[in-house]
Amino acid sequence: GAGSVSWSETDCLTWRSSGRLEVKLVSYEQGGVQGFGCMAGAGIVALDKRLGVGSLRAMLTAGLMGEARRLSHAGPDFALDAVRLLPPVPDPAKMLGVGLNYREHIDETDYKPVPYPTLFVRFADTVVGSSSAIVRPINSQALDFEGELAVVIGKGGRHIPPERAADHIAGFACFNDASIRDWQFHTTQVIPGKNFPAVGGFGPALVTLDELPAREEMSLTTRLNGAVMQHASLSEMIFSVENIIAYCSSFTPLSPGDVIATGSPAGIGNRRNPKVFMKPGDIVEVEITGLGILVNPIEAEAA
Repeated sequence: GAGSVSWSETDCLTWRSSGRLEVKLVSYEQGGVQGFGCMAGAGIVALDKRLGVGSLRAMLTAGLMGEARRLSHAGPDFALDAVRLLPPVPDPAKMLGVGLNYREHIDETDYKPVPYPTLFVRFADTVVGSSSAIVRPINSQALDFEGELAVVIGKGGRHIPPERAADHIAGFACFNDASIRDWQFHTTQVIPGKNFPAVGGFGPALVTLDELPAREEMSLTTRLNGAVMQHASLSEMIFSVENIIAYCSSFTPLSPGDVIATGSPAGIGNRRNPKVFMKPGDIVEVEITGLGILVNPIEAEAA
């Protein structure tokens, strides 16, 4: 059971392709109406009307991933550039973040390794989709980048053992766990610095589990205005995705559509000399092997 896991030991489970059809699921807004579908080249196959459910989260809850795969063979209904991408799951019941999950990041922050995942809560309105603006609030200029791997739960559960965690995963996406650093350190609780509206990015698509290469072959890169700020292999994570799911499910039920951001590698702007924070006019990108590129411009909050 989950209680017997050695949380500080990264296990050797890998995500390998089983040769099934690739599915890249997206949520979007078109003409003021939200929908979801799958990417098909430069187009989108609309799934909401075909499946009779209103959201990607509802699709996962209804167990319709197999039908989504079948329908992804259909011709695209409209061009990708005709919609505004939303976070792949715009309405998760839970959005959790993991801190201090790469050894070099722990070293740069002067924290000490801990035996359990460091967790915090994010609200759904704190993230935007790819190409939408991350907003620097009027009451801070310390907007920092944190490229991460996000995992989306496909099948709910409680007390999920690590060896069964893959059965509960719908897929993965790029995530920018951008943080308002001064607010993050007002107290020992980081939640204020993680929960300003539209301060982070999530997307561009939810990529299904079976299409990813082995974890040691996957890398994460964060770029600010084209310059590489963070670069690491996902195999460097201290707590694996499987162990994170097991730990989270040991204290809270996980539901379809829940999102867990799995931690950021070294290179954050707050620990550079001089510090590097994102400012209006900047472009930040998070790229992960097999998952695409999450791109967000930075804008100032309106007065």
